Amino acid sequence: METNARKAHIDLVRIETDTHPLDGLYYSPVGPTRAQAMILHGNCMNFYTGAARFLPERLADLGIATLAFNRRGHDILATLNSREAVGGAFQRIDEAIADNSYAEGWLRARRDQAPIVIGHSNGGMLAVRHCAGRSDIPGMILLSAHQGGTGMVPFASGNGLLAQDRLAEVTLDARARVAEGRGEELMLLPGWWYAVTANSFLDNLERLPELLPLAAEIQCPSLFVAGGLEPPEMYPAEAFAARTPHPCTVQIVPDCDHFYSNHEEEVSGIVTDWLVQNVLEP
Repeated sequence: METNARKAHIDLVRIETDTHPLDGLYYSPVGPTRAQAMILHGNCMNFYTGAARFLPERLADLGIATLAFNRRGHDILATLNSREAVGGAFQRIDEAIADNSYAEGWLRARRDQAPIVIGHSNGGMLAVRHCAGRSDIPGMILLSAHQGGTGMVPFASGNGLLAQDRLAEVTLDARARVAEGRGEELMLLPGWWYAVTANSFLDNLERLPELLPLAAEIQCPSLFVAGGLEPPEMYPAEAFAARTPHPCTVQIVPDCDHFYSNHEEEVSGIVTDWLVQNVLEP
């Protein structure tokens, strides 16, 4: 399939893993390919929402081939070719980290070149984990990457998400279910994610990679974009930039929310301008 507006070929792709596959779209430029990129979606999102939807065709205009893909923890709940439930409610940290490696492996089988790594929200935190300690990544773009670490779930709950004011109660319930061998049972939460397994809840509470300590391990130029309506404690753009040994550009978009609603073109322009100036060869 080819689009006229953005001059990209778009192919539906499937990436094999050790369990069920990852689905996604591969956007390739009509003209020469100068680089490739992968977009890591946010918690309970997917390859056809948010930045994974509005960025790839703009990147194709620059000659960048882009993979936008679902991690196994996409959406909240989903089904594949059975009645088995999968999705974000079941997501595990190790699995998410592995999915990004599977996706890069798929890209490198097409073009043996490390990709530009772009991540939104939880995908941004995972992008930092994916790039840390590597010297081959040409550039990293963080779109409202959250703080990660053991402070993320308490902070989010305190701001009306996840367990809200019931964090202690929900945590005790999750630990009891795991102890009784019921860790894959779904629990309802008063805030987003709304539904989650006990195993996944505790995984996110205790095992998330922490953004700021990993900043010191980033060995490529980076861009950190955040919305002006987002709390900087949760999305620490300036603090991250202060800790990276390589240049990190910070762009705060005024009056902009976490999902860049009505600011898609502005954010796309920030990303593409930065790539031209900092990553792409003249």
